[in-house]
Amino acid sequence: MDYLEPCHYSTRLIEKLQSLDTENILDFDLINKAIYWAKKYHDGQFRKSGEPFYTHPLEVAYMLSEYKLKTDTTVTAILHDIVEDTEVTAGMILDGFGWRIAEMVDRLTRVRPDGSKISVEEILNNAYEKDDKEVLLIKVVDRLHNMQTIGGQTIKKQKKTSMETLRILLHSVINIDDINLEIYITNIALSILDNTDQNFNGHDLLSSLKIENDLIHIPQIVKYSS
Repeated sequence: MDYLEPCHYSTRLIEKLQSLDTENILDFDLINKAIYWAKKYHDGQFRKSGEPFYTHPLEVAYMLSEYKLKTDTTVTAILHDIVEDTEVTAGMILDGFGWRIAEMVDRLTRVRPDGSKISVEEILNNAYEKDDKEVLLIKVVDRLHNMQTIGGQTIKKQKKTSMETLRILLHSVINIDDINLEIYITNIALSILDNTDQNFNGHDLLSSLKIENDLIHIPQIVKYSS
């Protein structure tokens, strides 16, 4: 594989960023370097759908551009799984992309240097405690893409991921304060649960979540009927 050769996903991403970058704020050399790293180090890895794994972080970066147009966040989105899933180290990210990108990638990495693995909830809580809304946003968009492409997972995994999304990730969406993103990710999770469980009642679940977590927006904004 020629890692420098543009593909459908990298071309789509770069064209999208170029169209949005009307003030020439993005560093396309660094973004293209990140794309090269994603293709090189994720080479041989595949998603459940059969697609090369590197397509996932490129799609996350593509989706992220609608919410945050910034070089550091774009590059971090492209590299967000690279330390966890490849031989790339945090030190390599620091040397190749600088302190802030290395920091964000580290905050998104579940496998820690001591070999332990933290939960998605811990990643979100850590980012919230540090008031790192960029990490929160990348993690939410990462989950959003995983939800959009969840068809390759087992029914059990789909239900688990959707419930986790509603119970945990919506806190982060609310902290990001984007009502449209909140509606979108909620509706996807509810749709998956509705399709995988004939006894599922979306309204009852949302009511219980409101009581447990004080998610005050959700019952009013979700366009859903059970």
